[in-house]
Amino acid sequence: MFTTWVVFHVIICIALVLVVLMQSSKGGGLSGSMFGGGGGGGMGGAVFGGRGATSFLSKATTVLAVIFMLNCGALAYMSSRPTGQAGGGVDMDSDSPITRQAQEERQRFMEQQERQQVDQAPGSDTAAPIQITPSEAADTAGATGGGN
Repeated sequence: MFTTWVVFHVIICIALVLVVLMQSSKGGGLSGSMFGGGGGGGMGGAVFGGRGATSFLSKATTVLAVIFMLNCGALAYMSSRPTGQAGGGVDMDSDSPITRQAQEERQRFMEQQERQQVDQAPGSDTAAPIQITPSEAADTAGATGGGN
């Protein structure tokens, strides 16, 4: 359902761009060159009627713009909802392959870190890193003259 709305949105976007480009701006534009010159003559008069392309393209632009805005709102609403509620959105329960891979990497890193801590236990050859708590740091700074 969501994919259908997106395809419809793309079609509306393309149609809106084409209609805007076909409109004449101050005597020029693609509508004059595509349909046989300005003034409503040529092929423009035959395709769009006696009044020419101007009124048709203006109305088409308005209609397409309104449809575009409503469709944007509908797509935003559907994408903000979980999958089952509005026919679109993101499935909150499934993990992506990238998320699963990141979780596996994190688990491997945690296991590696635990092995390193066991290897550096108090009975081993290598000395464990010194950890200073905030209270010890304050005592040390006071003994050296305020840490300056």
